[in-house]
Amino acid sequence: MQYSQKVLDHFMKPHNIGKLENPDAEATEGSPACGDQISITLKIDPKTNIIDDIKFQSYGCASNIATGSIITDMAMGKTIDEAKNISWKGAADALDGLPPVKMHCSVLAVDTLKKAIKQYEIEHGLAEKESFSKDTIVEELKKIIYPGVGEDIVTLKMVKYVGFENGVAIIDVDIPKFDKYRDNVAEEIKEHLEAFEEIKEAKVTI
Repeated sequence: MQYSQKVLDHFMKPHNIGKLENPDAEATEGSPACGDQISITLKIDPKTNIIDDIKFQSYGCASNIATGSIITDMAMGKTIDEAKNISWKGAADALDGLPPVKMHCSVLAVDTLKKAIKQYEIEHGLAEKESFSKDTIVEELKKIIYPGVGEDIVTLKMVKYVGFENGVAIIDVDIPKFDKYRDNVAEEIKEHLEAFEEIKEAKVTI
Protein backbone atom coordinates (compact mmCIF):
# COMPACT_ATOMS: atom_id res chain seq x y z
CA MET A 1 0.00 0.00 0.00
CA GLN A 2 1.41 3.35 -1.07
CA TYR A 3 1.44 6.11 1.57
CA SER A 4 2.48 9.72 1.07
CA GLN A 5 5.55 11.01 2.87
CA LYS A 6 3.31 13.17 5.11
CA VAL A 7 1.33 10.12 6.20
CA LEU A 8 4.55 8.33 7.04
CA ASP A 9 5.90 11.37 8.91
CA HIS A 10 2.78 11.70 11.07
CA PHE A 11 2.70 7.94 11.63
CA MET A 12 6.34 7.71 12.71
CA LYS A 13 6.27 10.91 14.80
CA PRO A 14 2.64 11.74 15.60
CA HIS A 15 1.84 15.18 17.00
CA ASN A 16 -0.28 15.90 20.09
CA ILE A 17 -0.40 12.29 21.20
CA GLY A 18 -1.63 11.45 24.69
CA LYS A 19 -4.56 12.33 26.93
CA LEU A 20 -5.29 15.64 28.68
CA GLU A 21 -6.07 15.57 32.39
CA ASN A 22 -9.46 17.03 33.30
CA PRO A 23 -10.40 17.85 29.70
CA ASP A 24 -13.23 20.22 28.85
CA ALA A 25 -14.48 17.75 26.26
CA GLU A 26 -13.63 14.26 25.08
CA ALA A 27 -14.89 11.62 22.70
CA THR A 28 -14.04 8.13 21.53
CA GLU A 29 -15.16 6.60 18.26
CA GLY A 30 -14.51 3.30 16.52
CA SER A 31 -13.75 -0.10 17.98
CA PRO A 32 -10.50 -2.03 18.48
CA ALA A 33 -12.42 -5.16 17.52
CA CYS A 34 -13.04 -3.68 14.07
CA GLY A 35 -9.48 -2.43 13.69
CA ASP A 36 -9.55 1.32 14.35
CA GLN A 37 -10.36 3.53 17.33
CA ILE A 38 -9.48 7.09 18.27
CA SER A 39 -9.96 9.16 21.43
CA ILE A 40 -9.67 12.95 21.55
CA THR A 41 -9.49 15.28 24.55
CA LEU A 42 -9.81 19.06 24.39
CA LYS A 43 -9.05 22.13 26.49
CA ILE A 44 -11.22 25.06 25.43
CA ASP A 45 -11.02 28.71 26.55
CA PRO A 46 -14.55 29.49 27.82
CA LYS A 47 -14.23 33.20 26.92
CA THR A 48 -13.07 32.79 23.32
CA ASN A 49 -14.10 29.18 22.58
CA ILE A 50 -10.59 28.65 21.22
CA ILE A 51 -9.08 25.16 21.45
CA ASP A 52 -6.06 25.78 23.67
CA ASP A 53 -4.88 22.19 23.73
CA ILE A 54 -5.80 18.91 22.09
CA LYS A 55 -4.51 15.37 22.40
CA PHE A 56 -5.38 12.08 20.78
CA GLN A 57 -4.88 8.38 21.40
CA SER A 58 -5.16 5.90 18.58
CA TYR A 59 -5.56 2.18 18.12
CA GLY A 60 -5.14 1.11 14.54
CA CYS A 61 -3.15 1.41 11.35
CA ALA A 62 -0.72 4.02 10.05
CA SER A 63 -3.54 6.00 8.43
CA ASN A 64 -5.50 6.07 11.68
CA ILE A 65 -2.54 7.46 13.62
CA ALA A 66 -1.63 9.94 10.87
CA THR A 67 -5.16 11.33 10.58
CA GLY A 68 -5.42 11.69 14.35
CA SER A 69 -2.16 13.63 14.29
CA ILE A 70 -3.10 15.93 11.40
CA ILE A 71 -6.59 16.85 12.61
CA THR A 72 -5.24 17.79 16.04
CA ASP A 73 -2.74 20.08 14.28
CA MET A 74 -5.56 21.55 12.21
CA ALA A 75 -7.79 22.15 15.25
CA MET A 76 -5.17 23.58 17.61
CA GLY A 77 -5.68 27.32 18.14
CA LYS A 78 -8.97 27.36 16.21
CA THR A 79 -12.33 28.35 17.62
CA ILE A 80 -14.74 25.47 18.00
CA ASP A 81 -16.77 26.85 15.08
CA GLU A 82 -13.67 26.85 12.89
CA ALA A 83 -12.72 23.34 14.03
CA LYS A 84 -16.19 22.06 13.16
CA ASN A 85 -15.52 23.04 9.56
CA ILE A 86 -12.59 20.62 9.29
CA SER A 87 -13.69 17.94 6.82
CA TRP A 88 -12.45 14.41 6.33
CA LYS A 89 -11.52 15.28 2.76
CA GLY A 90 -9.59 18.32 4.00
CA ALA A 91 -7.73 16.18 6.51
CA ALA A 92 -6.84 13.65 3.82
CA ASP A 93 -5.67 16.45 1.51
CA ALA A 94 -3.48 17.84 4.30
CA LEU A 95 -1.74 14.46 4.35
CA ASP A 96 -1.25 14.61 0.56
CA GLY A 97 -3.91 11.95 0.17
CA LEU A 98 -4.80 8.55 1.56
CA PRO A 99 -5.33 5.22 -0.21
CA PRO A 100 -9.07 4.81 -0.98
CA VAL A 101 -9.33 1.82 1.37
CA LYS A 102 -8.01 4.00 4.22
CA MET A 103 -10.25 7.06 3.75
CA HIS A 104 -12.47 5.81 6.57
CA CYS A 105 -9.65 6.69 8.99
CA SER A 106 -9.98 10.35 8.08
CA VAL A 107 -13.75 10.18 8.62
CA LEU A 108 -13.22 8.53 12.01
CA ALA A 109 -10.75 11.19 13.20
CA VAL A 110 -12.87 14.16 12.10
CA ASP A 111 -16.07 12.59 13.45
CA THR A 112 -14.43 12.09 16.86
CA LEU A 113 -13.29 15.72 16.95
CA LYS A 114 -16.78 16.97 16.08
CA LYS A 115 -18.37 14.66 18.66
CA ALA A 116 -16.11 16.11 21.39
CA ILE A 117 -16.96 19.67 20.32
CA LYS A 118 -20.67 18.86 20.25
CA GLN A 119 -20.43 17.49 23.79
CA TYR A 120 -18.81 20.74 24.93
CA GLU A 121 -21.44 22.87 23.19
CA ILE A 122 -24.33 20.96 24.76
CA GLU A 123 -22.81 21.06 28.24
CA HIS A 124 -22.21 24.83 27.98
CA GLY A 125 -25.57 25.76 26.49
CA LEU A 126 -24.13 26.55 23.06
CA ALA A 127 -26.18 23.87 21.32
CA GLU A 128 -29.05 21.51 22.01
CA LYS A 129 -29.05 17.77 21.61
CA GLU A 130 -30.47 17.02 18.21
CA SER A 131 -33.63 14.92 18.01
CA PHE A 132 -33.19 11.55 16.35
CA SER A 133 -34.85 11.01 12.97
CA LYS A 134 -34.39 9.38 9.59
CA ASP A 135 -32.24 12.38 8.65
CA THR A 136 -29.87 11.41 11.48
CA ILE A 137 -29.45 8.00 9.86
CA VAL A 138 -28.75 9.54 6.46
CA GLU A 139 -26.09 11.82 7.96
CA GLU A 140 -24.47 8.79 9.61
CA LEU A 141 -24.46 6.90 6.33
CA LYS A 142 -22.41 9.74 4.86
CA LYS A 143 -19.61 8.53 7.15
CA ILE A 144 -19.56 5.08 5.53
CA ILE A 145 -16.79 5.02 2.94
CA TYR A 146 -16.85 2.66 -0.02
CA PRO A 147 -13.22 1.39 -0.01
CA GLY A 148 -13.06 0.96 -3.76
CA VAL A 149 -12.96 4.68 -4.50
CA GLY A 150 -12.65 6.38 -1.09
CA GLU A 151 -16.02 8.16 -1.22
CA ASP A 152 -19.10 7.85 0.99
CA ILE A 153 -21.98 5.59 -0.03
CA VAL A 154 -24.55 8.40 -0.03
CA THR A 155 -22.57 10.58 -2.44
CA LEU A 156 -22.03 7.51 -4.63
CA LYS A 157 -25.83 6.99 -4.67
CA MET A 158 -25.48 3.46 -3.37
CA VAL A 159 -28.18 4.05 -0.72
CA LYS A 160 -31.56 3.38 -2.31
CA TYR A 161 -33.84 3.46 0.75
CA VAL A 162 -33.69 4.54 4.38
CA GLY A 163 -36.49 3.73 6.80
CA PHE A 164 -36.91 3.99 10.55
CA GLU A 165 -39.86 2.77 12.60
CA ASN A 166 -40.28 1.36 16.11
CA GLY A 167 -36.54 1.32 16.72
CA VAL A 168 -35.75 -0.58 13.53
CA ALA A 169 -33.61 1.04 10.83
CA ILE A 170 -33.93 -0.42 7.34
CA ILE A 171 -31.23 0.40 4.81
CA ASP A 172 -31.31 -0.74 1.19
CA VAL A 173 -27.91 -0.48 -0.49
CA ASP A 174 -27.13 -1.24 -4.13
CA ILE A 175 -23.81 -3.10 -4.35
CA PRO A 176 -23.33 -5.99 -6.83
CA LYS A 177 -22.95 -9.50 -5.40
CA PHE A 178 -19.52 -9.88 -6.97
CA ASP A 179 -18.18 -6.75 -5.22
CA LYS A 180 -15.47 -7.72 -2.73
CA TYR A 181 -16.35 -4.82 -0.41
CA ARG A 182 -20.05 -5.70 -0.23
CA ASP A 183 -20.05 -7.51 3.13
CA ASN A 184 -17.63 -5.01 4.70
CA VAL A 185 -19.92 -2.10 3.84
CA ALA A 186 -22.95 -3.92 5.27
CA GLU A 187 -21.11 -4.68 8.51
CA GLU A 188 -19.91 -1.11 8.86
CA ILE A 189 -23.44 0.25 8.35
CA LYS A 190 -24.71 -1.98 11.15
CA GLU A 191 -21.84 -1.01 13.44
CA HIS A 192 -22.45 2.71 12.92
CA LEU A 193 -26.22 2.59 13.32
CA GLU A 194 -26.39 0.21 16.27
CA ALA A 195 -24.24 2.67 18.23
CA PHE A 196 -27.34 4.88 18.50
CA GLU A 197 -29.43 4.06 21.56
CA GLU A 198 -32.57 4.87 19.54
CA ILE A 199 -31.86 2.01 17.11
CA LYS A 200 -32.69 -1.43 18.47
CA GLU A 201 -31.92 -3.20 15.20
CA ALA A 202 -30.32 -2.26 11.90
CA LYS A 203 -31.45 -4.28 8.89
CA VAL A 204 -29.24 -3.89 5.85
CA THR A 205 -30.40 -5.21 2.47
CA ILE A 206 -27.77 -5.43 -0.24
